[in-house]
Amino acid sequence: MRWSAVLIRKTVIVLVLLAGFCVAAGFFANRIPSSFLPDEDQGYAYVNVQLPNGASLERTTAVTADVEKILINTPGVEHVTCFVGFSLLSFVRTSYNSTFFVTFKPWDERTARAQQFQTLKAHLNQQLSKLPAAVAFAFSPPAIPGVGTAGGFTMILEDRSGSDLQFLAKNLGIFLEAARKRPEIASLSTTFLASVPQEFVHVDRDKVLKQGVALNDVYKTIQAFMGGYFINYFNRFGRQWQVYIEAESEDRAKAENVGQFYVRNNKGESVPLSTLTSIESRLGPEFTLRFNEYRSAQINGSAAPGYSADQATAALEDVFKQTMPREMGFDYSGISFQEQKAREGVPPSVIFGLSLLFVFLILAALYESWTLPFSVLLSTPVAIFGAFGMLLLRRVLLGIFYPPYLVQIETDIYSQIGLVMLIGLAAKNAILIVEFAKDEYENGKPLADAALAGARLRLRPILMTSFAFILGCVPLWTASGAGSVARQIMGTTVIGGMLAASLIGIFFVPAIFYLVEKWSGAGKERAPGALPATPAPAEGD
Repeated sequence: MRWSAVLIRKTVIVLVLLAGFCVAAGFFANRIPSSFLPDEDQGYAYVNVQLPNGASLERTTAVTADVEKILINTPGVEHVTCFVGFSLLSFVRTSYNSTFFVTFKPWDERTARAQQFQTLKAHLNQQLSKLPAAVAFAFSPPAIPGVGTAGGFTMILEDRSGSDLQFLAKNLGIFLEAARKRPEIASLSTTFLASVPQEFVHVDRDKVLKQGVALNDVYKTIQAFMGGYFINYFNRFGRQWQVYIEAESEDRAKAENVGQFYVRNNKGESVPLSTLTSIESRLGPEFTLRFNEYRSAQINGSAAPGYSADQATAALEDVFKQTMPREMGFDYSGISFQEQKAREGVPPSVIFGLSLLFVFLILAALYESWTLPFSVLLSTPVAIFGAFGMLLLRRVLLGIFYPPYLVQIETDIYSQIGLVMLIGLAAKNAILIVEFAKDEYENGKPLADAALAGARLRLRPILMTSFAFILGCVPLWTASGAGSVARQIMGTTVIGGMLAASLIGIFFVPAIFYLVEKWSGAGKERAPGALPATPAPAEGD
C-alpha cells in the first residue's frame, strides 16, 4: 500500500518505469534465439549412409552391417530398420546409399540424460563419423510429420541461367565450402552428385539404318535385357501377377555383355547389338533435381549447438550473398519452406497488437468507457518483461549445467502463444483492482483513495488466482517425454509473465488507474464524503 501510494504521487516515475520494462523486454527478446518449431523427441530418428559415388551394393551392404552394430549397441535404441540401396533425402535408389529408421525405447525408459533424444543423436553422429568407408549421420524427422523428410533446414540452390551441370556443381562446391566455415552451421550435406561413374551406350544411328533395324527396337532391347521391361498382368491362384523380362544377373554384370543380345532387321535376320552400339565410360549426375523449373541442388543441414534454425538459415543467406553470382538463386523446401512462409505472413508483433486491440474493445464494451481499458492493459509490458526475462534466465542457467545441444529454450510459435495468453492473464489481475476502484470512486471516494482501496481489498484474490495458475503450469515447466520442449517453452513463458504481473505489476495498477482517470477528465475530485445533489421534493410528495 505504501509503495502504491508513492507511485500514485509520482506518476512520471510510473511512465518511466513502464517504458523501462518495454525496453528491457525488447532487450531480452533479442538475446534469445528465434525459431519456427523446436526439434522434439518423436521417439525415432533417421540415419543416412553414403559411400563413394559408384560403390557397389556389396560394399554398401558391408558398411551397412557396421552401422547397424553401432546403432544396436547404443543404449536407448530399441529397433533398427534398414533399406540398402535407397536414400531418404533424395528418394533415389542407388547402389551406394542406405537409410536407417532408428526407433528408440519408450520415453519412460529413457529418463537418464545419456538416453535423451539430443544426446542420443549427438552420440550417434560421433560414432558414425569414425567410419572410414562411408559418410553416415543421424538426423531428426520433420517437426510436422509429412512436411519434408528431415528436421533442421532444407535449402535449394538454383541455377537460374540455364547453364550446364558443371556450372551448378562448381557454385555448389564454393557455397558449401564457405558455409561450413560459419559457426552457426553444424552439418551440411547435399543430394546433388555431379560426378557419378556411368556407362554410356552410344547407338550408331547410321549403322542401324544400314542394317535395316528399327531404331526403337534397339532401345527397347537394351532396356529389356539390361534394365527390365514390363510385359503385362495375369491372374492365377486368385491373385494378379506382373510379368517382367530381363537378362540374368551374370549377363548384366558388365556393359560389354550387350553384345550377347540380338535384334531383328527388316529381313528377319538377327543382328548383334555390339555391331550397332559402343560403350563409353563417363562421369555424370545420378539424377537431376528441378525446383521451380530450375536445375537445382538440395542442401540439408542442422544448426550448431547454441544456435537456432533461424540463425542458421540467416548465415546461409549471408554466405549466398557473398559467394554466389547473380545467375544463381535459392529457395527452401519442406519445413524450412513453411518457416519462411510464416515469416513472410503476419509478424508476431502484429498478432500481439491485434490481440491487445480485441481485449481493449471487449473491456470498452464491458465498462462502457474508452479510457478505463487503458488502466487494465497498460500493465501488460510488465508481464511481457517477465516472460522474456524468464526465458533468457532459464536458457542461461541451463547453459551452465548442460551441453549446448540440450539447451532448446527459444522464442517460437509456442512462446508466441504464451505471450497472447499473458494479455488475458495480466488483464485479469488489473481487472480485479480496477473494477473495485471504479465502484469505490463512483460511490464518492476520492480518486487516489479509491485506487488504494481497490488494491488493498483485492490483493488476496489476485494472489490466490495467480499462484493457483502458476502452480498449475509447473508440469509444463518440468515436462518430459513427447512434446516436452514445446511444453517447457510455453510453461516458462507463462510462469515468468505471471510472476512479474503478480509480484511487480500489481504495484503499478492503482497508479495507472489514477493516472488514466485523471488525464481523461473523470478524475475531478469531489469533496470527501460528498454525494450527488438530489432534487428538492415536489409539492405533494
